[in-house]
Amino acid sequence: MTDGLTGETIAAVATAAGASAIAVIRISGPAAPGIGRRLSRRTLRPRVAELCTFRDAAGAPIDQGFALYFPAPRSYTGEHMLELQGHGGRVVSGMLLQSVLAAGARLARPGEFSERAFLNGKLELSRAEAVADLIYSSSEQAARAAARSLTGEFATAVRELQAALTELRVRCEAAIDFSEEDLAPLRAVEVTARMRELHAALGALLAGAQRGRLLHEGLDVLICGPPNVGKSTLFNALCGMESAIVSATPGTTRDLLHAELSLDGLRLRLLDSAGLRAGGDEVEREGMRRTRAAARQADLLLYVTEAGAAPQVEFPPPLLAASPATPLIMVWNKVDLAGQNPGLEEHAGCPRVRLSARTGAGLEDLVRAIQQRAGFQGDVELREGVDNTFLARARHQQALERAHTALERNLRDSAPLELMAEDLAEAVRELGELLGEQGTEELLGEIFSRFCVGK
Repeated sequence: MTDGLTGETIAAVATAAGASAIAVIRISGPAAPGIGRRLSRRTLRPRVAELCTFRDAAGAPIDQGFALYFPAPRSYTGEHMLELQGHGGRVVSGMLLQSVLAAGARLARPGEFSERAFLNGKLELSRAEAVADLIYSSSEQAARAAARSLTGEFATAVRELQAALTELRVRCEAAIDFSEEDLAPLRAVEVTARMRELHAALGALLAGAQRGRLLHEGLDVLICGPPNVGKSTLFNALCGMESAIVSATPGTTRDLLHAELSLDGLRLRLLDSAGLRAGGDEVEREGMRRTRAAARQADLLLYVTEAGAAPQVEFPPPLLAASPATPLIMVWNKVDLAGQNPGLEEHAGCPRVRLSARTGAGLEDLVRAIQQRAGFQGDVELREGVDNTFLARARHQQALERAHTALERNLRDSAPLELMAEDLAEAVRELGELLGEQGTEELLGEIFSRFCVGK
């Protein structure tokens, strides 16, 4: 067991700043037991909450509270750890922290406790990330998904797949290297069948990770279309408040309007935009330029037009030219004025929603279409007792996608064993990167710097 990267002892206030019932100061490293003795004037027993008077270097009392000592390696970080639980308040907790620093600790960087837990083998990388995700979760579903990742379900599923891929790769390598030996022959068709099974399992895990990434990061959705089709009315209806100015005058919306909301646990960053048309004054043309720029960055486009004047073209050419690969939902608004019924239909892979943003008719169909287009099933999993979503991040999804793609390359019965062995090896490497087995210092720094101080 090592005491972190440098053997230094770190400390930080682990509770939120401000007046509260308690404040917790967390200390980790080789000097933790000595700091405990110095501040409490006693030898602390392991894993026992000791009521103490905390004193400064001169012996003057600072506060009274509990001290808990966790000897290495049976602690969160794997190092000697000490937690001082005193009264809340910025001044008193600051005085206690200064005494800890004066006794031999240094101030911890954001996420450094969890980083040490990972480096000392106490926490897998995906579980360490789940710590931060649980803290910052913005919905009940996100918290549940983070909790599953924190308990190790995600890493366990990845490791099981990694082990199965490794076993198949070893069999392939053995068949290649010892083809002349008295070994049971391994046919390519058998390898392909097993690779198809593992490819499907990776696909299921990837789908859960994709849903989890939506829970974690949310979705950028741009409302766009011609002027005066009800884009701002739809924006207000989805937000549940009058955020955008609604007017019959073309070109009312000149700049992008932003709002954050949640649809059954799916986080959205919703943008209302300037209407797209020929002409307009200089300010309106700038608004349209910004709309097209936002379309290139959006995860989903809601193209709004009037139900009574539904275009014959399947897609809006102006936006496809700017963002041809962005998922799209066609929204035919003002069905109440056109005498049409609201509803959702699929046409050539593009959802079409008929609704009235003014009355709200058909709005639930649009919500369902957004969730389906994003691959998100709302609270279906919770209602049906199926909950296999893990709170994943972009790097998790990308690693799973690369592993999934590696197995797709030679899924044919005639593929040489050598090529299939290489594909299996690549998939194993990608899953190892997800788990942090090939992590670089830059990657770890990026991950743990996003944690709060004291975690």
